[in-house]
Amino acid sequence: MDRGTEAQKYVWEGAIPLQIHLHESEVTTLPPPPPALILAPRIGYLPLLVPHIKPFFSNTLPPGVDAVWFDYKGMPLKWYIPTGVLFDFLCAEPERPWNLTVHFRGYPGNILTPCEGEDSIKWSFINSLKEAAYIINGNCKNVMNMSQSDQVELWRAVLNGNLEAYLRISSKLKLGLGGDEFSVKLNSSSLKSRQSTVETDTAGPVKTGRIPVRLYVWSVNEDFDDIEDAPHIDSWDKISYINRPVEIHGEGKCFTLLDAVKTLLPEFFADKSLSDEEISTPEVGDERRLPSEDASSTRSAEEAGETVCERVESCCPSDNTEIKLLRIQGIEPKLEIPFAWVVNNLMNPEYFLHICVYIKLPEPITM
Repeated sequence: MDRGTEAQKYVWEGAIPLQIHLHESEVTTLPPPPPALILAPRIGYLPLLVPHIKPFFSNTLPPGVDAVWFDYKGMPLKWYIPTGVLFDFLCAEPERPWNLTVHFRGYPGNILTPCEGEDSIKWSFINSLKEAAYIINGNCKNVMNMSQSDQVELWRAVLNGNLEAYLRISSKLKLGLGGDEFSVKLNSSSLKSRQSTVETDTAGPVKTGRIPVRLYVWSVNEDFDDIEDAPHIDSWDKISYINRPVEIHGEGKCFTLLDAVKTLLPEFFADKSLSDEEISTPEVGDERRLPSEDASSTRSAEEAGETVCERVESCCPSDNTEIKLLRIQGIEPKLEIPFAWVVNNLMNPEYFLHICVYIKLPEPITM
């Protein structure tokens, strides 16, 4: 039985400590209730925490019907984005515990799509899984044809953080993402690695394929040396959301995370070392800003399994553009890491790889 890789286990076991405060406008008792402290799974979703945190605040809520939503420093949080992705993107300098505010009234329907609790989360997850299947295989028949019992078991595995049960059911969907020869060779070489270094070609060739990616990009003009000095994100209108597959062509070369980022953000790079045949942007995809009306266990790349690729391209941002932060599952990996390893170990259960990026743009020239 497939029990998952060590990195996958870290991802599935990863949790973010939250300190959740009830919004002051909904406090009807004195003294106000203390904040609720809870561990939120990285691969989970904030609304799934409501049954656990409501008992902390139920005695002080005003009359009315619950319509629960969360905010961070006044910014409503999209309920369909995994908790770990929200944390990685909105907390440039990780805040522990992460201080959030919960609201049981006054749902901001102009910013957030309605959420009817667990059912809304489940169907959002299944729809994302269908989208990923279509990107990978060209159709989503295997997901559409899942039995009701398999759907229930798959969703319960995600809810409970049960990686083994998830792998057992998801293997039936046949959503192969290409081989990751780097991990195989790294594991075999680790038995004797103390005696010799890993060869530069351990990443191995990556098979031709399409990888589902969701990229969250914040472009800033202000310069900052330390990530803790990064300006605060206060609106979804300032965030670019790119929902676009990465298409890779296996030609015996090491396809890196940097190569993938270049295909996703071609407007920021002026690298001439790669031809259009080696990296191409597929037609299927969508790039847009997250519209206002639309609906951790941190490990270094060294711990997660980095490598030196034989072909390490230099990053040549155009017009002095600079990547200030790139984070996946709480990790800030080196851009030379093989993309196959990243995908096979750090993707979310719905088969999307979520990448958070801060990009420093050149100062605009004023006349």
